Amino acid sequence: MITGEIKNKIDSIWDDFFSAGMSEYLTVIEQFSYLMFIHSLDQIENETELYEKMSGEKKEHIFPADKQNYRWHVFKNLPEEELFTLMAKEIFPFIKTINVNEESAFARYMKDSNFTIPSPQTLKAVITKLDELFENQEVQTRDMLGDIYEYVLSKMNSSGQVGMFRTPKQIRDMMVQLIQPQPMDTICDPACGTAGFLISAAEYIRDTYGNKMSDKEWDHYSKGLLTGFDTGSTMLKISAMNLMLHSIREPHIAYQDSVSKANEIEGQFDVILANPPFTGSVNKSTIAESLTNICATTKTELLFVALFLRMLKKGGRCACIVPDGVLFGSSNAHKALRKEIVENHQLAAVISMPSGVFKPYAGVSTGILVFTKTGAGGTDKVWFYDMKADGYTLDDKRQATEANDIPDIINRFHNLTAEENRERTDQSFFVPKAEIVENGYDLSINKYKEIVYEKVEYPAPDALLAEIETLHNQIGVDLKVLKGMLK
Repeated sequence: MITGEIKNKIDSIWDDFFSAGMSEYLTVIEQFSYLMFIHSLDQIENETELYEKMSGEKKEHIFPADKQNYRWHVFKNLPEEELFTLMAKEIFPFIKTINVNEESAFARYMKDSNFTIPSPQTLKAVITKLDELFENQEVQTRDMLGDIYEYVLSKMNSSGQVGMFRTPKQIRDMMVQLIQPQPMDTICDPACGTAGFLISAAEYIRDTYGNKMSDKEWDHYSKGLLTGFDTGSTMLKISAMNLMLHSIREPHIAYQDSVSKANEIEGQFDVILANPPFTGSVNKSTIAESLTNICATTKTELLFVALFLRMLKKGGRCACIVPDGVLFGSSNAHKALRKEIVENHQLAAVISMPSGVFKPYAGVSTGILVFTKTGAGGTDKVWFYDMKADGYTLDDKRQATEANDIPDIINRFHNLTAEENRERTDQSFFVPKAEIVENGYDLSINKYKEIVYEKVEYPAPDALLAEIETLHNQIGVDLKVLKGMLK
């Protein structure tokens, strides 16, 4: 979430781009992202040099000895004209060749990239302001590529129109911790956007297993762990850059309309983590028949969940965000999808999230489904959790706050035996499958949660009237006093 000082600095950089005649928002975000990528390469090189100095071991470098002037901390101080020439003729072509494997996602999506900042003055102004931005400690801990893209979408006022709401990092990380992916898993996000879920999954595996992983596991981590699909060329470029900066050298990032007939993937992934498009529909003639066999619809929010079931291996796990309508919608397609998950697979959990999670970009109410593909049922009871806070205020400002249910959700989910005796008035509880079936496979928490109403006793009418009369008399006395003072 970009707010306050960071937001103002980014707005100032946008102004520099627009003043230079760059009016296309997607072009701006591409150029902005390239510069951030170049800055990050210098940071990685600094870390490599520090490691070598401390360990005495040699590591592979990004910048050859004769190209040290391509590094951010060197070229940022050059005069305008010299900087512009170096960037356009040498640095930008160089970053497109960093990963020489032509089959890699990075090479595939960067080969058609172009440096389009029009003037030396604009480039110098933007680099100077970006350098100031990167000095901010908060920025250094952010998933900045994704945050900036999210902010651009909000400025374009297109987020709500196309149903694209980038998932906050704390929600992504929670979903990953619920699934707990393993080092040799294959992980997919069929609507990957800027690769946020894939990065959260990679970070979890590295942090949890990094010092215990074998060479085979590290090779899989770099080349076979992650797969992402999207239909936006800009997002694919950002995904490739973002993943490369997180040590994923050869992720499988591809242009793909995931719910179309062109996507024939079935039973391939161990884990799916996703926040698919919420609104809109697709042309019926282009939808894969295997999806409409599960739920006859053109609604993307339903088709994607059906897709997750198809793409998972048996035993594969999924955590996905869905709009509330998926949980309680009364259409035949809504009911068919929920029935498919409950009857033919194992639905483990439904987590209801507060509507402010996606603010300031949308106030949509959402939930998280956690399930395992079995093909043979297995749903005995479903765990429900009523999330009230995610560590940030639920208004448009989304400022950090102490109220946070996420640690509790993770702890309870991984200790479900302690949940057996919870009452329906608690924040979490189990609902048996039979009751869900009886309610038409309704998965909304409000269908099952019991509300405790506190009894409030009010004074008798005579007492209230006496109190009012006393106040009225007191007002009369006070008015007399005031009138006496004015004489």
